[in-house]
Amino acid sequence: MIEHVLVTGGLGHIGSSLIRHLAEISSIERVTILDNLVTQRYASLFNLPLGADYTFIEGDVMESADMDVALQEVDAVVHLAAITDAEGSFDKSDDVNLINFEGTKRAISACTRNGVRRLIFPSTTSVYGPINGIALEDSNRSDLKPQSPYAVSKLAAEDEVLMATQQSDIDGVVLRLGTIFGPSPGMRFHTAVNKFIYHSVTGRPLTVWEDAVNLVRPYLDLQDAVRAIGFMLTVTECSGEIFNVVTLNATLDQIIGEIRRNVLDIDIEYTTTRMLNQVSYHVNDEKIRDAGFSYSGDLRVGIRDTFQLLKSLYVGR
Repeated sequence: MIEHVLVTGGLGHIGSSLIRHLAEISSIERVTILDNLVTQRYASLFNLPLGADYTFIEGDVMESADMDVALQEVDAVVHLAAITDAEGSFDKSDDVNLINFEGTKRAISACTRNGVRRLIFPSTTSVYGPINGIALEDSNRSDLKPQSPYAVSKLAAEDEVLMATQQSDIDGVVLRLGTIFGPSPGMRFHTAVNKFIYHSVTGRPLTVWEDAVNLVRPYLDLQDAVRAIGFMLTVTECSGEIFNVVTLNATLDQIIGEIRRNVLDIDIEYTTTRMLNQVSYHVNDEKIRDAGFSYSGDLRVGIRDTFQLLKSLYVGR
């Protein structure tokens, strides 16, 4: 039974909601949060729920000593610490590889060193790239065509988790998460939906590649993401498996249409210059549903809640 969970990168967009959700899982009594505070999301630690005993450690997954301290009496690790900006990763590919790939290798080594078996690794559906047909977890490795240094680093890190599961006592699970939308205490605005909402609320135009409006991409409600991670902490028969986690597959035109429900005078600038990481693919998520997980997220609600949160901060919109 999992009673004590370490969340690396626990103050980030996903982590700040996950650490709160874990308090709702009856078996989990303790949550340790490891974060290097590079993004200074101190507010993610405010008003934590009473359902779990929280410990915060300012530290780095790249430092063995920090990990050894954080892993004391831990039963499972959710390894979220990463550089997650796919578009921005082109300008800092070395850093992305260091943190996302080497950092995961060090997290695995630390788990092995400290006798922690359970490791949940949130990856990304971006590892698929422009795959032919429907993207499935058992797609051939050679068919995967990640289009950014971020996606490349995540795929390489997946390989490390799965190899460790096969060759050691690590009990690893990989979750390929769709593009996150929805508010969180430590939210960021570099992902498509949240960035578009932020621009619309602040009166900035939405820059869209004109041929991209009908491209299909997988999207994931933030609460579905944290619930899927929590779900994987409660099941025991998924070791060495990969699961797609996707609330819906949608076109960019659908996303813009939902934003228009909140901002009627949205300004869209179409460009003929191809933007980075613009690929179309549909992701199948039947495997995690068959394992017993059910979704509750809704694109319309997620956009509305994010819009209302931001609107309260900006006068004149």
